[in-house]
Amino acid sequence: MRRAAAIVTSTLPPGLPRPQDDGACDHLAGARVPPLSLPASSGAQIDLSRRPGLVVVFCYPMMAPPDQPLPSGWDQIPGARGCTAQACSFRDRQEDLLHLAAEVFGISAQSAVEQREAAARLRLSFELLNDADLRFARALRLPTFQTDGRTFLKRVTLIVRDSVIEKVFYPVFPPDRNVDDVLAWLRANRYTIMGG
Repeated sequence: MRRAAAIVTSTLPPGLPRPQDDGACDHLAGARVPPLSLPASSGAQIDLSRRPGLVVVFCYPMMAPPDQPLPSGWDQIPGARGCTAQACSFRDRQEDLLHLAAEVFGISAQSAVEQREAAARLRLSFELLNDADLRFARALRLPTFQTDGRTFLKRVTLIVRDSVIEKVFYPVFPPDRNVDDVLAWLRANRYTIMGG
């Protein structure tokens, strides 16, 4: 009898630097999600501006395959480390999010190949959206950073209802507890979210 593959989880190393709020997301609350189709890890094209109801979008720098090294100095960049832990925590709390009628998406500037690998390896129950050309990031003026000649999205989580951003989590730290903050906010605001 063949055993099922173990679900991947991730823990964060101690002593990671805490990112500071630099005001780079102050303009996002109340903004509309841009009408852009983004390639998803499933191969579909998804336009978040057309998703009705409640959507949680977590933007993250990158989920590195286990056989590839992280960019140089990655653990010293505030907020860079922890993408796998964040994604796994959203995966593990998917039932709680669905109970609150929230659909989840992750977005990064990683390649589509890297995203498909991460989605399969981590057995994610939601789509990862590809913003390798930074169209989504530029349209919303999302914060980014550069290292090793590449541009990465800073970690920010958006709660969107009917294409309007209602809540912004930035900076996000520690990333593995972001889902708890999202769920707490959704529960506290459930009356208005559910239209009751």
